[in-house]
Amino acid sequence: MKNSSNKPYKSNQKNVARIMELHKKRKQDSSINRNKAKPVKRQIIPFTHRSTIHFNRGSKVWRAPTIIILASLMMIILVIPTLVVTPFANENKQEASSIDMEQNKELEIDEQSSLSVEVMRHATETIEDLPLETYVAGVIAAEMPVEFELEALKAQALAARTFTVNHLLHGNKESEYDLTDTVTHQVYKNELDLQKQWGSSFSANMNKIKEAVNATKGEIITYQDAPITAQFFSTSNGFTENSEDYWENELPYLRSVESPWDKESPKFLDQGTFSIGEVAAALQIELPKDAALNLEITRTKSGRVKELAIEGHTFSGREIRDKLKLRSNDFKIDQNNDHLVFTTKGNGHGVGMSQYGANGMAKEGKTYQEIIKYYYQGVEINTVTDTAPTLVSK
Repeated sequence: MKNSSNKPYKSNQKNVARIMELHKKRKQDSSINRNKAKPVKRQIIPFTHRSTIHFNRGSKVWRAPTIIILASLMMIILVIPTLVVTPFANENKQEASSIDMEQNKELEIDEQSSLSVEVMRHATETIEDLPLETYVAGVIAAEMPVEFELEALKAQALAARTFTVNHLLHGNKESEYDLTDTVTHQVYKNELDLQKQWGSSFSANMNKIKEAVNATKGEIITYQDAPITAQFFSTSNGFTENSEDYWENELPYLRSVESPWDKESPKFLDQGTFSIGEVAAALQIELPKDAALNLEITRTKSGRVKELAIEGHTFSGREIRDKLKLRSNDFKIDQNNDHLVFTTKGNGHGVGMSQYGANGMAKEGKTYQEIIKYYYQGVEINTVTDTAPTLVSK
């Protein structure tokens, strides 16, 4: 019994020893393999709050708060300038709108007195009864370009008002009207005429005219306390004319003065060509058609034609101008076969105030008082009330 019990025991011991040997060997092999393995790189991500969201873009990590901050900055960059500019833009629009309304606001003419003028309208053959200053505004608008300087328009206001008052004092008392609206007296247009002429510019233009009238209301030009004959014209030849060289009367305040500004006028030079037959018909004389004409010219102090002798017939420079409808009586004549070429300087009779000269003086900074006292020698500026009280009281 003893032998049979000892065999199994030895066998188990051997098995256990073998298993232990294998386990030990495996452990050694595992240790060797671990030592041979490549180290593993680990990315350490710092701890963040669970609510933080990470956006992976390659190797970069974007956080939601960063994106929100950048978006906010972009909004500030884009929106703030708009918020700053918009109030100023609105303010500028309001100012521009206010200026437009101010410019378009129609001025009222300040009538200085109850003096009125009856004007014969040649187109309709009707008489308009107008307050003095309203009539003066219509004369300025018709007689002088509205684009002229304000001081020139003021000077024109004085000339027109003075001409009117002088005519009311010394004109034809038997006539059923005071003045016509033609060059016989002064060209005049009412507001309806001017609306048709100026269109959308009517309000702005009329306001400028009314400003000139209101700034000089009631003022007239006087010489020795009496209203003058306030002659005016468009453009000189560089000098104005003495009154007696164009008309018969010598007036001390209508003296020739230099007017160099007129050379800038578009009406300074002009030319007209007539056949010899046309000239003969206009002058009502006989002229040879196939020969050089005998022409002799004498001139006034201002350079205008005093007399023209043509084939034994003598005419004043004014007569030639009127009969041939020339712009000026300062002209020269060139014969070209059976035609005569008239080259003129200036536009108008040349006596008194040159309108383009007045505008030239205004551009140089001269006031309307200085303009008036330059073209009308030895005059003063007074009021209708002081100069013609009996006329105003009617």
